[in-house]
Amino acid sequence: MSLIYLKRIFWSVSVISAILMIWYVAVPSHTVIEHINWIHFYEYELVYKQKFVFMLRERIKCEESNPFLVILVTSVPMDVEARQAIRITWGSQKSWWGNQVQILFLLGQGRERDNSLTLSVEDESILYGDIIRQDFLDTYDNLTLKTIMAFRWVAEFCSNTQYVMKTDSDVFINTGNLVKFLLKSNALENFITGYPLINNPTYRGLYKKRFISYDEYPFNVYPPYCSGFGYILNSRLACRVYEMMNHVKPIKFEDVYVGICLSILGVSVYIPEDVELFFLYRINFDICKYKHLVAVHGISPHEMIRFWQEIMKETSVPCH
Repeated sequence: MSLIYLKRIFWSVSVISAILMIWYVAVPSHTVIEHINWIHFYEYELVYKQKFVFMLRERIKCEESNPFLVILVTSVPMDVEARQAIRITWGSQKSWWGNQVQILFLLGQGRERDNSLTLSVEDESILYGDIIRQDFLDTYDNLTLKTIMAFRWVAEFCSNTQYVMKTDSDVFINTGNLVKFLLKSNALENFITGYPLINNPTYRGLYKKRFISYDEYPFNVYPPYCSGFGYILNSRLACRVYEMMNHVKPIKFEDVYVGICLSILGVSVYIPEDVELFFLYRINFDICKYKHLVAVHGISPHEMIRFWQEIMKETSVPCH
């Protein structure tokens, strides 16, 4: 068999495979529901109430005081450097103009090969008293379980806080600006804000991290929601969302999942007038921008320390 003939067969098979793949992605084998009805996700019974056990819960944080704001940071057991960077930067000051702020970290259980870190996490808990942990496996696909844990912890142990923020360990937060923003917002009863994503389309392509199946989510557009890198809501709404989570099956994207719960509750996302407060993607350091923003995503522990030191310096740089 000639080499030319083999090449022709190879290219023919490649073209056919590409056509079949495009057909598979573009033409769903499941029926797409055109009319969006969020009640599709709702179950009357509490069939989705999570029963994971709190291994560490730090409930005393709210028993001893009434925080103005609790910031819950998703982390993984091995992410010690990021947690420490937060503790010595934007999580270091516990009161802003008399308003108490608590920062805690959300963890699951490490894989078997990470078991050597179990004592380290427990030591962190003893040393800093800022770890919340349940006994589910800490993986990317279980981020929604981690978010449910956060809402459950607020509902059961810290409903007396005024506001809750859920954020990630690679997010730089200007805590003082966040407190100012909340003080000025004069928030209504059902208040949630952050980086808004409205009419965000679903993705059915080949990139696994963004892909969601028709079985899991049958609509072409997600509900209005705030990006999971950092959203803030008042505690009463957080408790309502947690109650709704007991009726709604978790999906792989935790921020979309919260958006589904909000839509069933009939709650709208508050969109800040100032578009320079929340940054979904990393922006280069600029003293004026970082002194003005509330949260920016994609910051390393070393950058976090350097940026915090810069914005906390007394400086005469004029910012407009």
